[in-house]
Amino acid sequence: MDGQMLVSLGLILATFALYIGISIFNRAKQTSDFYVASRGIPPFWNGMAIGGDWMSAASFIGMAGTVLALGYDGLAYIMGWTGGYLLLTFLLAPQLRKYGRFTVPEFIGDRFDSNPARLIAAIATIIISFTYIVGQLSGSGVVIGRLFSIPAMYGTMIGVVIIAIYATLGGMKGVTWTQVAQYIILIIAYIIPIVFMSLQVTGNPLPWLTYGNVVDEIGAIDRELGLSEYFAPFAESDKSQFIALMFTLMVGTSALPHVIVRFYTVTTMKAARWSGAWALLFIGFLYLSAPAYAAFSRFILMTQVAGQPMDQLPAWTDNWINTGLLEIADQDGDGVLDWTEIAVGNDMVVMATPEIANLGMFVIGLVAAGAMAAALSTAGGLLITISSSFAHDIYYRLVNPQATDQRRLKAGRIAIVLSTVVAGLIALDPPGVITQIVAWAFALAGGTFFPVLFLGVWWKRMNAQGAVAGMLIGLGSTLGYIFLSMNGIMLFGIQDTGAGLIGVPMNLLACIIVSLMTAPPAQRLQDDVIDLRYPEQMTYKDGEVWMNDGTGK
Repeated sequence: MDGQMLVSLGLILATFALYIGISIFNRAKQTSDFYVASRGIPPFWNGMAIGGDWMSAASFIGMAGTVLALGYDGLAYIMGWTGGYLLLTFLLAPQLRKYGRFTVPEFIGDRFDSNPARLIAAIATIIISFTYIVGQLSGSGVVIGRLFSIPAMYGTMIGVVIIAIYATLGGMKGVTWTQVAQYIILIIAYIIPIVFMSLQVTGNPLPWLTYGNVVDEIGAIDRELGLSEYFAPFAESDKSQFIALMFTLMVGTSALPHVIVRFYTVTTMKAARWSGAWALLFIGFLYLSAPAYAAFSRFILMTQVAGQPMDQLPAWTDNWINTGLLEIADQDGDGVLDWTEIAVGNDMVVMATPEIANLGMFVIGLVAAGAMAAALSTAGGLLITISSSFAHDIYYRLVNPQATDQRRLKAGRIAIVLSTVVAGLIALDPPGVITQIVAWAFALAGGTFFPVLFLGVWWKRMNAQGAVAGMLIGLGSTLGYIFLSMNGIMLFGIQDTGAGLIGVPMNLLACIIVSLMTAPPAQRLQDDVIDLRYPEQMTYKDGEVWMNDGTGK
């Protein structure tokens, strides 16, 4: 085992010990701990935990690689993911927090007073979270695979074991504080390499100010090689796909059950809004850095690796060829590696950059630890969501309402272990790259939940029949379009990752048409909807607004 592997392994094992230690210290002792951390997380730390939850393997490992490969077109991911938080913070999160439930299916079931709606929402939540977690486990496989120079599938198996242990122990309370630690580790690990690269290439340690000049130089190299310029809009996709992808990620972000549940862990509506504001700040640190990461990585590859004799390539190339994420071939037989003869997997860019830029063993190990933190933090939140959908929404609310706290906790922990193992098996041979798999989860979340949650909060006439019809049609049409587009059948050039633009309008129309064609909901349910618009200090009842402190109307 070489020194680099020892340093990386040491840092990763140290962070694993930290995460498991936090989970044991904050071990869930009751169901409110397990599902919503007893609603006692301060907004600043909750915002940071949301950042950790959000900074998945797709963001940490895949985002810069996607921007490197797609150039301007990859910015749809950044704009869609950050824009979705604005929708969530202003339109849904405070109202959902005031309603005071544990999960998204529970809100849907109680808001529409419908067990069929609750069941459909719980099953959809499991499908969405399951799709998402496959991407995270694939990410952990990439990291561990590179660390030991083994195929990524074996790395995935190791990741499955770690994730199952700490998510099962701590529940939401443990996962929240673990995610805070993971955010701190991953953001340091993400920013340090681009600071060093910026110093190497430009002499300035602020990459956010310097990478524009590097992009210009990349454009000049592209023109010399006769390639599409790196920053040319819509070179890799057309406008319809760019808009569809951005829309899908926006509505998906604001409807993802594992993201929404984070806003249930604070005390008030105001705290929910502030959590969203802090989350945007913490998420912005990484997303403003991803284009810089992509630009510096591409520049160093084009200027220091391309053009080298095939027998003098850096040692790191062999390590990454072993993982299957890098392909090199001297296609013209001239003995020199050309830029067009390098096939870089999107998922290797962030992990390989410290080696490409020769930043030293510690930085390489730090990035490996950060990438594992990203995969684990999101996987933890997803597992809690899957667990709560099964143990709380299906087992407790529908199957056994008399279940004790201990039985519900046991059911939740069993659900975590089973879902981790099954998702791990699928991740051994993932159906796409990490960002693609994650985009499917967003399309399914937006197509299934966004119209139902939005109308459920803001339109009192929305009823159970509309919600059921909307979820079924939205889920079915989104899934159907993903399969069709992967088989070459597309509308207006929209690919599988933009399927939300198909599912969301169909869901919205179904909700409105079916609700208007059927009886309105009971008056108390309509009053509940209007009540959501007032702060916690007020309650809407019988057409009047009352102060909760007893001082009257």
